[in-house]
Amino acid sequence: MRGSPAGRPAVTKGWHPAGVLTAGEPELRAWKLDAVTGYRLLGVAGAILVAGTGWAAGALPVENAGSWRDHALSAVLFGYCGITMLVAAWIWAGRTRDRATPRSLLVTLVLWSAPLVAGPPLFSRDVYAYLAQGAMAVAGLDVYSSGVGSLGGILGAQVPAMWQDTPTPYGPVFVVLAAGIAALVGSKLIAGLIGMRLLALAGVVLMTACLPTVARRCGVDPAAALWLGALNPLVPLHLVAGAHNEAVMLGLLIAGIALALRGRFAFAAVLVTLSALVKAPAVAGLAVVAALWWQHLPGRTRHVHAVVRTTVIGAVTCVAVTGATGLGYGWIASLSTPISPQSWSVTSALGRASRLVLDADGPAVMRFWAWCGLAATLAVAAWSWWRRDRFGPVTAAGLSLGALALLGPATRPWYALWGLVLIAAAAPAGRVRRWSAATCGVLAFAVLPSGFGPDGPQALYAVAGVALACTGLILLRRLAS
Repeated sequence: MRGSPAGRPAVTKGWHPAGVLTAGEPELRAWKLDAVTGYRLLGVAGAILVAGTGWAAGALPVENAGSWRDHALSAVLFGYCGITMLVAAWIWAGRTRDRATPRSLLVTLVLWSAPLVAGPPLFSRDVYAYLAQGAMAVAGLDVYSSGVGSLGGILGAQVPAMWQDTPTPYGPVFVVLAAGIAALVGSKLIAGLIGMRLLALAGVVLMTACLPTVARRCGVDPAAALWLGALNPLVPLHLVAGAHNEAVMLGLLIAGIALALRGRFAFAAVLVTLSALVKAPAVAGLAVVAALWWQHLPGRTRHVHAVVRTTVIGAVTCVAVTGATGLGYGWIASLSTPISPQSWSVTSALGRASRLVLDADGPAVMRFWAWCGLAATLAVAAWSWWRRDRFGPVTAAGLSLGALALLGPATRPWYALWGLVLIAAAAPAGRVRRWSAATCGVLAFAVLPSGFGPDGPQALYAVAGVALACTGLILLRRLAS
C-alpha cells in the first residue's frame, strides 16, 4: 500500500468509525426520513433537552436562584435523557458510514451544538474561574500567587469555595485571552460568559478545520476523524456547553501538527508551544513535531538536530510570549496546582479507598497512588513511542495524553479529549479507536449538569433518565421500521 507522509500506511476509500460499528442502518421508512436526517433530529432533540436542563440544574450564577431551580431534580432526569439521545445519535451517525461525508458531519456538529450555545454553562463552573482570573490580570493581581478570592465581587463569588485560594494552572496565553474578554465586558457576568463561549467556539472551529488535514496526512479518512474527534458527545457537551479552555488548546495543537505534517516545522513548533501555554499537557505535541522533523533531515544525527531545533524554538517562543504578556514566570510553579488533595482522579480515589480499608496514614497513601499513576502514565507513553513505527507519532502522543488524562493527578471527562482528538486523527482502525469511542460514550454521563457529584436522589433520577430515553428509542425504532 502507498505510504503516508506520517510514515503509516494509507487506508482504502471509505471509513469504518471506531473499527467496530457496522454499516447499513435502515432508513426510517414509516416517516420517510433518511438516516442522516434521523440522527440529526435525534441529536438536536437531545441537545435541546440538555440545554433546557441547564436553566434549572446547570452551572448557573449563584445569584440566579430563579423559580426554575425548584425543578432541578426533575431537570436531571430530562438532562440525562437528552445525553442518552445525543450519544445514540452519535453512534447512529457512525453506523451510517455511506452518507457521512466530512461536510455532512460538520453540519451535524453545528446543529447539535446550536441549542447548547444559547444555554447556560453546563457540567462545570470552570468558565467562571476563567473569567475571574482574566479580571484579576486586568486588575493587576498575580493569578499565579493567589486565587480568585483576592478578587472578590460578583466574579469571585461564582467560583466554588474549594478553589477560592488556588492559583491558576493555566498558561499566560490563556490568561491574556481571558483578560481581554474581562476588560471588554467589565463586571457584566452574562456578557463575560458569552465572550468565553465564543472563545471556546473559535477553538472548536480551528480544531475541526485542521482535523481533516491531519487525518489525510496520517492515512485516516477525514470523515472517520471528524466523527470520533469532533462530533463525539464530549465536544458539544464540554467544549461548547462547558466552554472549557481545552477548545483553544486543542485548536492550536491540531493546527500545529497539521503544519508539521506539511513540512512547516518551525511554525508548527511555535503553534504547539502556544497551545502548551494555554494548558501544559499540549507540550506533548512538540515530540510529534520533532519526530516528524527528523524524517526530513539528513545524516545519522538527524534526530538530535530535530529535537534541539524544536526545543530551541519552543523555548524562544515561551520566553517571548511570557515577556510580552508581562505575567511573569509564576505559571511554571503553578503547574502543580492540579496536584491537590481536593482534585478528583482515579489515583486519588484509589488512595482514599486504601486509606479507609487499611486505616493507613492518609498523605502517605495518597502520595503512593499518585506516584503509581505517574509511573503507569510514563509506562504507557514509553510503550506508545516505542511502537510509533506502527502507530505513528501523532497516535503515540494521543495515547500518552490519554493516559495522563486518566491516571494523572486530576481527572475530568473533557480531559479525555487531549488524547482522543489525536487518536481520532491518526490511529488506524482497531482496538485503539474502539476503546476510545467506548470511553467517550461512557464519559458523556460522568458529570451532573451542575458540575458537582450526585447525591442519592440525583443518581436515581439520572439512571431513570437514561432508562427512559433507551425505552423511547427502542419504541421509536420499532414504529419506524
